[in-house]
Amino acid sequence: MGQVNEDFKVAVVQAGSEIMDKVRGVKKTIKLLEEAGENNAKIIVFPEAFIPAYPRGMSFGAVVGSRSNEGRKDFLNYWKNSITIPGAETDQIGKVVKKIGAYVVIGVIEKDNENSNGTLYCTALFFGPDGDILGKHRKLKPTGSERLIWGEGDGSTLPVFDTPYGKIGSLICWENYMPLARAAMYSKGVQIYIAPTADHRDTWLASMRHIANEGRCFVLSCNQYSTKDMYPTEITSREEFAHLPHEMSRGGSCIVNPLGEFLVEPVFGEEKILYADLNLDKIAESQFDFDGMGHYSRPDVFQLIVNEKKQENVIWNK
Repeated sequence: MGQVNEDFKVAVVQAGSEIMDKVRGVKKTIKLLEEAGENNAKIIVFPEAFIPAYPRGMSFGAVVGSRSNEGRKDFLNYWKNSITIPGAETDQIGKVVKKIGAYVVIGVIEKDNENSNGTLYCTALFFGPDGDILGKHRKLKPTGSERLIWGEGDGSTLPVFDTPYGKIGSLICWENYMPLARAAMYSKGVQIYIAPTADHRDTWLASMRHIANEGRCFVLSCNQYSTKDMYPTEITSREEFAHLPHEMSRGGSCIVNPLGEFLVEPVFGEEKILYADLNLDKIAESQFDFDGMGHYSRPDVFQLIVNEKKQENVIWNK
C-alpha cells in the first residue's frame, strides 16, 4: 500500500472507562472519537481494556484454593459488560469511525464467541477508516492476577496492518516486556507501534523510549486516567478498596519518535487527548545507523520461530 510522504496527525486518548457499563462506555468512546476526528487525527488510539474496564483493585473474590459467590457475581457483571467481536458495540463504533475516516485501535474486553462463550480476552481491536474491523490482537500473557479473569491469546492474532500512514501493530501492556514478542513485531516491519497499557510507572516510560529506539518506530503509548469515584459504589464500598488511592491510574500516555525521544511528554493527572504530527521519513533517517531487522541483524546467529497457527481444542478428521 502506498504511504503518505507528508506529515499526518495521530491522537492518543487518555481517558477513564465507564466502569462495568458497556453502554455508557460506547457512548464515551464515540464522543472522544468525534473530538479526535474534528482535529483531523488519522490514527486514534485508546487505552487497554477501555470497554468495559481494567478492573484495578478488584479481587473477584479469589484467593488460592477458593472463590467466593460474591466474586462470581462480579465476574458475571464483567462478562455481561464485555463485548463480542463483531457485535452490536463494534457496529456502533464502526459507524463513527467511518464518519471520521481514521484508523482506530481500542482496548476492549472480548467475550469468546467461538468456543465456550465463557472466556474473556484482553484485546486490541483495529478499525479501518471505512468503519470495518481490520482485525484484533489478543493479549498473549495476562500479568499476575489478570490471569484469573482473562484467557491467553495465541499466535493467530499478531497482526501488523499496512496503511497509508505506515505499518500499524500493537502489543498490550507487559507483552511489551517480552523480547521475542517485540522481535516478532519488528520483523513484520511495524512503524506505528501501539502500546495500550494499565501501567503508569516511570519504568514503563523508560521502556517506551527503549522500544522506539530499538524498533526504529513511532510508539504511541496510551493509558487511562481514572479515579476512585469513577467506580460504582457497590465496588468502592468494599473493604478492599478502603486503602486504595483516589487516583487509581495517573495516566502517563506519551508519543515517542524513532530515536527514543518524546514527541509528546507523558501527561499525568487528567483526561486528555494527546496529538502529534508524524512523518514516516523520520523512520528511514533513524535506520541509517541501526536497523534491527536489516543491516544490524545476524540471522546466521539468531533466529526466532513464531507459531501463527490458530490453536484448536478439537481437530476433526473427515
